[in-house]
Amino acid sequence: MALQGMVLEMDERQAVVEAGPVRLDKALVAAFPDVSRSRLQDLVREGHVRRDGHTVRDPSQKVGAGAVLAVTIPEAAPAEPMGETLALVVAYEDDDLIVIDKPAGLVVHPAPGHEAGTLVNGLIAHCGESLSGIGGVRRPGIVHRLDKDTSGLMVVAKNDRAHKGLTRQFADHGRVGPLERAYLAFAWGVPEPRTGTIDANLARSQRNREKIAVVRAEEGRHAVTHYRVEAPLGSEASLLRCRLETGRTHQIRVHLSHRGHPLLGDAVYGGAFKTKAARLSETARAALDALGRQALHATLLGFAHPRTGEHLRFESPLPPEMTALAAALAAGA
Repeated sequence: MALQGMVLEMDERQAVVEAGPVRLDKALVAAFPDVSRSRLQDLVREGHVRRDGHTVRDPSQKVGAGAVLAVTIPEAAPAEPMGETLALVVAYEDDDLIVIDKPAGLVVHPAPGHEAGTLVNGLIAHCGESLSGIGGVRRPGIVHRLDKDTSGLMVVAKNDRAHKGLTRQFADHGRVGPLERAYLAFAWGVPEPRTGTIDANLARSQRNREKIAVVRAEEGRHAVTHYRVEAPLGSEASLLRCRLETGRTHQIRVHLSHRGHPLLGDAVYGGAFKTKAARLSETARAALDALGRQALHATLLGFAHPRTGEHLRFESPLPPEMTALAAALAAGA
């Protein structure tokens, strides 16, 4: 199949099918790679696509060589939820994407109980008209998330093309592609071996639906975490550098807890280790209390720019509250 595509004006595009037959949606995707396949399928069903001047509504319809396809793309609908002005730390931004250094405590996406004040609300206000629409809605494209109480780097798409390109990279998790992600974690104890891999499937806990649990190999979803002990933190804890080969909910927190080394400050997966805090110095206990969350930070993010192919790489140092905890733990050795 070969196609020739050209933009006629802001909202109308035309493509000539040079070889076929081929499915209509595949022909449109090949001609206009900046628009997602699901969005193009919706446009077909909504009557915004014409073949040789006639409206077509079946994305699976076959089109032959020489067919002239015209697509009208409506202006992106206003974003829901509404934008809110938030103090965002922007590590990088261009017309296609934005990299945010997320603080702990910031929820990424609106959900019951967190309908406002989220990263998405802040991005809608910050990016404004530079959001050309994800799936026909003027909204940021979330391709990965960090827990509310995990700090660090996130990349967000501004348009369909960037969303598609980043989604492909995150689906691969850097196994063969260019994606790089690393986390710094403070764990109780020192894992042995000091460099290793945790390969354990994860699923929603049957006992507590708010938690994720390690399950048998034939159950749940495959999850792999690579870790390396960077340094001891006094006599009770250690600093780990973790790299994800998969991206499951709470993956690092659950995997380390499963190995007997939960994160400091993790009330969900490290509750059994609360008594270990009594062994810390008074200064370290105060620093841990001040942290008030799991000690996990997304420190490294690298990926290929979805439009230019340029490799972008960003690093974020530990936030002050984690640096203070590290110093207090080390001083109490």
